[in-house]
Amino acid sequence: MGIRSTLPLCAVVAGTAALQIPLLSPHQQAPLEAADKTKPLINSSALQDLISGDRLFTRAKKLFDIAKLGEDEYNHPTRVIGSAGHEGTLAYIYESILQLGDYYKLDNQSFPAVSGNVFESRLVIGNSVSKSAAPMGLTPPTQNKQPVHGDLVLVENEGCQIGDFPDSVSGNIAFIKRGTCPFGTKSEHAGQKGATAAIVYNYEKDAVQGTLGTPSPNHVATFGLSGKEAGPVLEKLEKKDKVDAIAYIDADVKQIITRNIIAQTSEGDPNNCVMLGAHSDSVAEGPGINDDGSGSISLLEVATQLTKFNVSNCVRFAWWAGEEEGLLGSDYYVATLPEEENIKIRLFMDYDMMASPNFAYQIYNATNAVNPNGSEELRDLYIDWYKDQGLNYTFIPFDGRSDYDGFIRGGIPGGGIATGAEGIKTKEEEKQFGGKAGEWYDHCYHQLCDDLSNVNMTAWIVNTKLIAHSVGTYARSFKGFPKRTSSVASSAYESEAKYHGSMLYI
Repeated sequence: MGIRSTLPLCAVVAGTAALQIPLLSPHQQAPLEAADKTKPLINSSALQDLISGDRLFTRAKKLFDIAKLGEDEYNHPTRVIGSAGHEGTLAYIYESILQLGDYYKLDNQSFPAVSGNVFESRLVIGNSVSKSAAPMGLTPPTQNKQPVHGDLVLVENEGCQIGDFPDSVSGNIAFIKRGTCPFGTKSEHAGQKGATAAIVYNYEKDAVQGTLGTPSPNHVATFGLSGKEAGPVLEKLEKKDKVDAIAYIDADVKQIITRNIIAQTSEGDPNNCVMLGAHSDSVAEGPGINDDGSGSISLLEVATQLTKFNVSNCVRFAWWAGEEEGLLGSDYYVATLPEEENIKIRLFMDYDMMASPNFAYQIYNATNAVNPNGSEELRDLYIDWYKDQGLNYTFIPFDGRSDYDGFIRGGIPGGGIATGAEGIKTKEEEKQFGGKAGEWYDHCYHQLCDDLSNVNMTAWIVNTKLIAHSVGTYARSFKGFPKRTSSVASSAYESEAKYHGSMLYI
């Protein structure tokens, strides 16, 4: 791995750029001129033409080999944060950019993160083993990592106030309705009242796969339970019938240090920066070649081909760590960004899962009415490109599922594209994109089989070309794009964002 700069990225970049171009106020467009006369000014079509499926897949094979470094600890390939597979991923990205010479300024941004793994779990309600019960992300284990037995105690309301929990929950298992407040708050209240475990049930028939978020010493072992399975249990509890249960979770939650990798062009106006990101980590369960090896590789390939051009505006690539643990890296980056640096980021583009096998071309439905001004213009850029290629597209909610969330909350316009995760493809989408209706967009989402066989090369090439187009467009000019203002996420976005990463948090 290359030597890390001892200066913050903004200091290194600003210091370098000041020697090369006149200092401009934020949003004043830099002249459209080539700093290196041997290279042409960035052109979207020319950059798109350099995208190669063979190069993408060659990088995927390298990434899968790196994921195998996690086998000693996890018994299968993985690139989860804290693993040898993730450390190898970071080294590969860093060294690949380092080989591009002085075109980029590189920075490792270290930060504390929480790593959580569930090794084994089981929930028995009455005489039946639950089929839908799923341990919450970042859940602690049951006491001494052994099964605990107790009665299910129905919690009033949604468990958002400690007064919702009756004293009888002490020594028993809290049964809590999903909604309103974070799962971590519900689990914390259960622990404070002496519960040995907690179950958060859905008010809809679907399962609940969520995260407790930031660990608390009061959290207890917590499961999510589908509304379908919870229904008969709830009916008994409301009649004051006794229902006993056995809960067991063997889990590990620990603090580690990991890092984001940030690469910014040495040239280009540093006061008007195009930023884009993908996450470098996978879940513990698998190698994550689509999620989000595909996005990470797309960014790496676009960054490599971009070196053949000059840019008018600076371009900043980011590979986030800890996305699967709850957007840890991107949240940390935005939270520690000084206000004067925040305002220089004109927009952030998120690229998470570019190659789902049963894909749809998905665009985040980011509008200016709900999100920072400029988000809708970015959305429209994606729409126009798909139309120009004669391709169909569909909108998906902008609801906090990926690394754009911290930027939107920080007042930075954002958006992105995806190809689908565990969602079900509709019959209409089958007509639009092919594939098979009634099945997940990615049948290997968060599983061991997210390997080299789990990428659709057609979708991957198409979307990498669109990434190149987004970079090529804004690296050349922000003409017609709204100027940045100091703002924060709207209450409408806050109310719509029910996720913080891949899992529900309320």
